[in-house]
Amino acid sequence: MSLESQLLQYLISGLTLGSIYALIAIGLVVTFNITGIFNLALGEFVTLGALVSIALYAAGLPLIAAFALAVLIAAALGAVMERTAIHPARKANATILTLVIITIGVGIAIRGASLLIWGTHPYILPSFSEHAPFTVGGAVVIPQSLWILGLAVVCVAALFAFFEFTYLGKAVRACVMNRTAARLVGINPQRLSLAAFTATGALGALAGIFIAPITFATYDMGFMLGLKAFVAAILGGVTNVPGAIVGGFLLGILEAFGVGLVGSGLKDAVAMIVMILVMLIRPTGILGAFRREA
Repeated sequence: MSLESQLLQYLISGLTLGSIYALIAIGLVVTFNITGIFNLALGEFVTLGALVSIALYAAGLPLIAAFALAVLIAAALGAVMERTAIHPARKANATILTLVIITIGVGIAIRGASLLIWGTHPYILPSFSEHAPFTVGGAVVIPQSLWILGLAVVCVAALFAFFEFTYLGKAVRACVMNRTAARLVGINPQRLSLAAFTATGALGALAGIFIAPITFATYDMGFMLGLKAFVAAILGGVTNVPGAIVGGFLLGILEAFGVGLVGSGLKDAVAMIVMILVMLIRPTGILGAFRREA
């Protein structure tokens, strides 16, 4: 393979990885914008989406039905998490730090439950299509990569339409700008918080389902994915949804080139290096300004 083909291969791998990081980062940013906290359990919803869909498919459900049911289960779990952990703590005037710690605790609990149910064995989901890999410019492209990129495009378009053209989306934007003023015009931030945890749970599950055919799904796969998505969100600007998308793709490309040009040992280190550099050089991220309503 020529050098140009190798570089193209790294770019394709980076875009595939970046799509997953971007999807999870969008969930983090949306939740943060509405509730003021990072849902650091979101990576575990990626795990749930992958493992639950694999289990349902193995139980005999059609692939589409297994996907839909896995997403619904993750969304329901996100709603339960908000109503039983976040909402009561917020009513008790818990601090933001306490709420974030609660999400970490929920994440650990989900990971422990996944370990009990599925053990340490890796699982894999069949590819969504049976087409053989093909080459572009000497680089090999697997069809599942196109599915992942397509999911990212569809989700971004859906979010754009939601925020720009729906009443609920405009309510979310109003709540982000000024929560007190939003309350005065009849917008209920508590309901938006419930909706945010529910929707991002489903989004995390979707990311897990789409990545499961190209990587082995394990009980702890969501930890690093969630951590890298967090880095992508910081890279993009924390409160900025387009920034989260840019940050996710940029992190995925940097990681792919780091692994390809330096070595696989650098795979997880890239995210940490990027986060440290961003915090030192541009704490507001590439596209955003770190702000939060009191």
